[in-house]
Amino acid sequence: MTTPKIYSNDQKLASSLDHDLLSLQSQFFQHLRQKGRSANTLKNYKTDLQCFNTYLSREKSPLNVLKMDIPQVQLYGDYLQNKYNSDNSRRRRVQALRLFFDFLVQENIVSSNPVRQIPTSPKFLDRPRPTSMVDLKTLWQYLLEEGHSRHPMTKLLARRSQVMILLIYTGALKVSDLAQLKRKQIQLPKNEGDDPRVLLTPSKRDPYTVPLCQAFVPVYEEYCKELDIQQASQDLKFDQLLFNANPYRILSGGLSSRGIEVIFEDWRNRLMVEVTAKSLRQSGILHWLQKKKEDILIKEWMGVAPSYSLKLYKEHIDHHVFDDTFLLELYYHYKKHNYERS
Repeated sequence: MTTPKIYSNDQKLASSLDHDLLSLQSQFFQHLRQKGRSANTLKNYKTDLQCFNTYLSREKSPLNVLKMDIPQVQLYGDYLQNKYNSDNSRRRRVQALRLFFDFLVQENIVSSNPVRQIPTSPKFLDRPRPTSMVDLKTLWQYLLEEGHSRHPMTKLLARRSQVMILLIYTGALKVSDLAQLKRKQIQLPKNEGDDPRVLLTPSKRDPYTVPLCQAFVPVYEEYCKELDIQQASQDLKFDQLLFNANPYRILSGGLSSRGIEVIFEDWRNRLMVEVTAKSLRQSGILHWLQKKKEDILIKEWMGVAPSYSLKLYKEHIDHHVFDDTFLLELYYHYKKHNYERS
């Protein structure tokens, strides 16, 4: 097996570790890359294994990782217990080490995986902290106003944001779903009364569609019209639904997860609202529950396993009230107002 070149951000740490270990970790990351893992996923695994490397570098006596046994793994577990207060942080780092040893077993480098003999910390499910209806309406009104700007790019950016809000709030899409979403994945209704839908194509399960609200149709159609105009004027062509841009021009097709988070951060600072992509998605999930959608459908639309528990959402269902009728009502109100003003 060819040993790839090693890259380390911490040369001092690397020099205190066994060179073979770093080579094997490089091969592990290459293996994950070949399996199609995202750059963000690879970054997380590297961070989690770096914690293990740091632990090894602090050991007084050299430890041969290829001969690790259960007691030694348990000592690492004790180290994690003291270092991290979060169950999820400990769980992730144990999981990364488990997958690394699975790779070593697969490559016949070790005969068994000692990490599989110890339990991981239970995954901690934090209570939902949804965006309130007041903040959601404030944001929606702001985007509708911006959507009638006389500046072409300001108008297009606002309508991009309108589409993004509807996909997250009424479709509960994650930022990772939005990042490379393509226009062909949007399915507009063919019959009156049908819902528009978005097709999701995860790598580990069959494609499935998620329903969206009726407001999505006119918002999406106006957005596509403006987007086509700007793409033609800037001599651009891309398939992604969203795009990266500055206030003056489109830079590229697609919008990274970090780029989406930056947009939400700007809204929080500009409008003094408590909204993140995660909190808005949680509002959408609670809205589904309040509309009496079946649990099995909600879990499918969320992209989670049937065993996923909605208990925490149901415990907070009476603390919030969500609606989607205001989205279309306000959309037509601003459209009429700006038509009369012009």
